[in-house]
Parts: sequence; C-alpha cells; structure tokens
Amino acid sequence: MSKRDIKAERRKLGLRQGEFWSVVGVTQSGGSRYENGRNMPEPTEILLGLLLEKSSTRAAEKLVKLRARIRGKVVE
Repeated sequence: MSKRDIKAERRKLGLRQGEFWSVVGVTQSGGSRYENGRNMPEPTEILLGLLLEKSSTRAAEKLVKLRARIRGKVVE
C-alpha cells in the first residue's frame, strides 16, 4: 500500500492522523512521517494492510514471513 493510499484511506474514514495511527500504536508525528514518504516498519505495514483490508492477503503473507524470521527460519 502506497503512502498516498494510506493518506487517502485515512481521509475517506474522516479520521485525524492521531486517531488513525493510534489504532496501530503509532504516534501522530510518526504517522505523518509515514504518510510523507518515510519507510514504515514491516509490522506496522502488516497491521495497516489487515485493518484496511485492501491487501489483507499480501499482509497475511508478510505476517507469515515475519513469524518465520522471528523463529529463525528463512522463508522466501
């Protein structure tokens, strides 16, 4: 999901940055940085994908890979 898509989704929901980003445990200033192009941590990206349901399959696949990495297994 691109930064523009996230910002557009947030606006479509009628939420301020602080309200929107707090759902995934990110501060308003952190969310603003992500919306303006800074790299987003993978866990945050996964949570957003699951919450916004636009890329839930992709987010779920990333979650499986992240779990495997945490457990010391490499998954391609």
